[in-house]
Amino acid sequence: MEAAEEVKLEKKAKKQSPWSIARRKLWHNKLAMISLTFLVVITAMAYMAPWITGYDPGRVDIMSRNLQPGEGHLLGTDSSGRDIWTLLMYGARTSLTIGFVATFAVIMIATVIGSTAGYFGGWVDSVLMRFTDFVMNFPFLVFVIVLASIFRDAGIWALIIVLSVLSWTGAARVVRSKVMSEKENEYVMAATSIGGTPFKVIRKHILPNVMTTIIVQATLLLAVMIVAETALSFLGFGVPSGTPSWGNMMTEARDPNVIRTQWWVWIPPGLAITFTILSINFIGEGIKDAFNPRSAR
Repeated sequence: MEAAEEVKLEKKAKKQSPWSIARRKLWHNKLAMISLTFLVVITAMAYMAPWITGYDPGRVDIMSRNLQPGEGHLLGTDSSGRDIWTLLMYGARTSLTIGFVATFAVIMIATVIGSTAGYFGGWVDSVLMRFTDFVMNFPFLVFVIVLASIFRDAGIWALIIVLSVLSWTGAARVVRSKVMSEKENEYVMAATSIGGTPFKVIRKHILPNVMTTIIVQATLLLAVMIVAETALSFLGFGVPSGTPSWGNMMTEARDPNVIRTQWWVWIPPGLAITFTILSINFIGEGIKDAFNPRSAR
């Protein structure tokens, strides 16, 4: 009886698609699901900030400077009298927007260049990979600071464009290697032999089979983009100072007096950044394990 049940379960597993199996494994990964829930909640709160808090993030109130948490303000106020909870929510909107948009742009660039180079090979691959090496050799931090300073009037979009233009090289190499491996399979040769155009073969046959790699790369890049925004804003070369962001909130921590006596100013954004990055990394690890055929079902 038990043997029959095992055979039935094995047949059922074979009928399931890889995506169904991965979704089931991801659902049973408690750490990844907790992290996903946290990321969804903090994203929803960020974009619903006007309905969550009644304070204006840009309003300066001299009479409410440096108030501790609880004195009419959930997380206190900063040296300008701005509500920390409000800045945290609006800052999350800015930081997450930069992270999501820049990650999407990077993945699109990396997918186009990586899949084109990997599929065609030859001189096309050589030209695209030499261009990739050229971009990769730029000193990332220095170049971002220079370009962000030049196009500072463009606001957060200047930072998004700069991060997107300089961050796609690693992902493009990963996509290229995966596409080169996939194009040797029989289903690609069959699609080509019946007259499939390169664009159609890449879009309909190859990319769906490398999508797991692209998704994992996207999760890693999302964390990198948020950290990059925070670091650049902390140094004064990221988001303009008048725009709330987690990085701009952390600039208050450059004052030793704030670190010693006003913990409510810098610890909330620091914890928000830490937990967000950890949640993204745990989600990425969960997705990678879910699509790994060697992991336990």
